Amino acid sequence: MVTRNVNFNPGPAALPLEVLKTVQSELLDFQGTGLSILESSHRSKEFEAVNDQTISLVREVLGLGAEYHVLFLGGGASTQFAMVPMNFVGDGRTAAYVDTGEFASKAMKECQTVSKVHVAFSSKEEKYRRVPAMSEIKYPGDVAYLHICSNNTIEGTQFHEFPNTGSVPLVADMSSDIASRQMDYKKFSLFYAGAQKNLGPAGVTLVVIRDDFLATGKKGLPGIFTYKTHADSKSLFNTPPVFGVYIMKLVLEWIKGKGGLAGVEKLNRAKKDLLYGAIDAAPDFYTGPAEKASRSWMNVTMRLPTEDLETKFVADAKKEGLLGLKGHRSVGGIRFSIYNAVSVEDIQKTVEFMARFRKSA
Repeated sequence: MVTRNVNFNPGPAALPLEVLKTVQSELLDFQGTGLSILESSHRSKEFEAVNDQTISLVREVLGLGAEYHVLFLGGGASTQFAMVPMNFVGDGRTAAYVDTGEFASKAMKECQTVSKVHVAFSSKEEKYRRVPAMSEIKYPGDVAYLHICSNNTIEGTQFHEFPNTGSVPLVADMSSDIASRQMDYKKFSLFYAGAQKNLGPAGVTLVVIRDDFLATGKKGLPGIFTYKTHADSKSLFNTPPVFGVYIMKLVLEWIKGKGGLAGVEKLNRAKKDLLYGAIDAAPDFYTGPAEKASRSWMNVTMRLPTEDLETKFVADAKKEGLLGLKGHRSVGGIRFSIYNAVSVEDIQKTVEFMARFRKSA
């Protein structure tokens, strides 16, 4: 029997064991073709069916209609940092960005290579310990769009409500919390997510664009960098990340089997309550850098009294099969990335370890 450790890596992150077993069982012969899905042509009827099913599942799970185009692209979310302004900020126009963490800042910097940027809010001077209250987000009414990062992986903060932007399109990087809870995805004109946290393996990026926003895209860009190119071809303009799309389909089916977003939210709420409860119960030893109102459900960040203790915590946790707990190199500390495939039982095991470690320190 294979021993499975608890995977707290921030991405590539944990995948559901049931999905991995399905991949294993189908790997050598996909649906009687005598070929692995890894070898299958993206023009084959078998993969075209996978592609269509995954598009339908995205719409179904996220509660979207046919007015939303579902794209599967390469290049990670970082490519979208550039593609969004390239496609949607016209000459002489400005885009607005909410700066709540390292990746939100990177998205803003990429936009600055294309157009002017209006900083609608920034918590940089507060070391990105929080996201804004909706009343703190300020921008002119004629901006091309307002961009946010819904969950800040490094800093452990998350939006728990979203601004009502009226006629201004709302755009979001949802890489680290997509499909983790119930929310109104129809508030967004465009959102995107690297799959490697909640939706699948590294290598495929989900991009969802509403039809009316897509229609405003700039003309004259190279085809490969134009969203309409990919929308018109159902992401088959060039060879897509075939294996990644296939696994995304399986993960979305797994989410449905958990009761959809309502079921997944219930599990994620229990997980974050256990972890934050363990931190808050020992404030003399465990402290959370993120302000409580901004705490992430997906990336729980924590500090110990000394860096030496943090190093020992990571090493001792690894001996217990709890992997990937070292905080990002830019901020240090401890980080639990508790994406959808991490179980409540995994978190229970973790908080029991935390209690033992504190007593022995």
